[in-house]
Amino acid sequence: MSQFTDAFARRFYYLRLSVTDVCNFRCTYCLPDGYKPQGVSNKSFLSLDEIRRVTRAFAAAGTEKVRLTGGEPSLRRDFTDIIAAVRENRAIRQIAVTTNGYRLARDVAAWRAAGLTALNVSVDSLDARQFHAITGQDKFHQVMAGIDAAFDAGFQQVKVNSVLMRDLNSRSLQTFLDWIRTRPIQLRFIELMETGEGGALFRDQHVSGAVIRDRLIAQGWQRRERGRSDGPAQVFYHPDYVGEIGLIMPYSRDFCASCNRLRVSAHGNLHLCLFGDSGVPLRDLLVSDAQQAELQARIAHSLGAKKQTHFLHQGNTGITQNLSFIGG
Repeated sequence: MSQFTDAFARRFYYLRLSVTDVCNFRCTYCLPDGYKPQGVSNKSFLSLDEIRRVTRAFAAAGTEKVRLTGGEPSLRRDFTDIIAAVRENRAIRQIAVTTNGYRLARDVAAWRAAGLTALNVSVDSLDARQFHAITGQDKFHQVMAGIDAAFDAGFQQVKVNSVLMRDLNSRSLQTFLDWIRTRPIQLRFIELMETGEGGALFRDQHVSGAVIRDRLIAQGWQRRERGRSDGPAQVFYHPDYVGEIGLIMPYSRDFCASCNRLRVSAHGNLHLCLFGDSGVPLRDLLVSDAQQAELQARIAHSLGAKKQTHFLHQGNTGITQNLSFIGG
């Protein structure tokens, strides 16, 4: 099977696989009112065998990296088994997870033993009270202990995701920089994105990542080259810091030109873009191993419909009602 490629010659080395849309946090920019089922029973999340089959299809077509997302993926009781199932694909060099860190201290050593190679933890503030206000959970110190546990388990670097918001953390750059001066953390500031349910928050709180970028460059930070299976972050390093800064700016010009990732939802739909209008059902082709060729063919054919860019600038958020819907 040849590499998955779209009509704009973009190659897809990176799969973001949601394993649940359930989350136990109530972040203001995602699920401020808490998790509500999307009209589908929780029992219909992809099974272990379905996860094996869909990742095998992507691995056979050149995918090198799989990120397990949610919701909160660690809420799946079989999450360690899911990592091991993805690990069976030797062509996949990197298995990552994005987590709120709730179960990190308890489980990260088991995840690493199962084959996890990279870790992203969501931390939007380094102030415990502000963290509580953003997430609806008084778990700041638990999450910080989880990051320490990740280093103890052998991870050389931990990525920390922080959604930029005008009134909450956009003025905290120096606090974050002090934190990563001696820690091998890649701190990633993510521009707040408009979703179907979050229009008012977006208009009130959106800050361009370019503001942070300009400050970093003025302070001597330099940009790293991007690898072919890397995510969309522009990564900056500084000789005086152990840590790095990443900026994810979906509203920047040409953001979509380097798109290298596809998404599969927790219910088995292929999404060509986080903000696309519909998903391509794959689940009917995840029933048996004998369907692999047909599954790969459907994915490859679907890429013909992938648009050149998202339409966030026009305020079109597609079907994405919130960021837990298909894994952010």
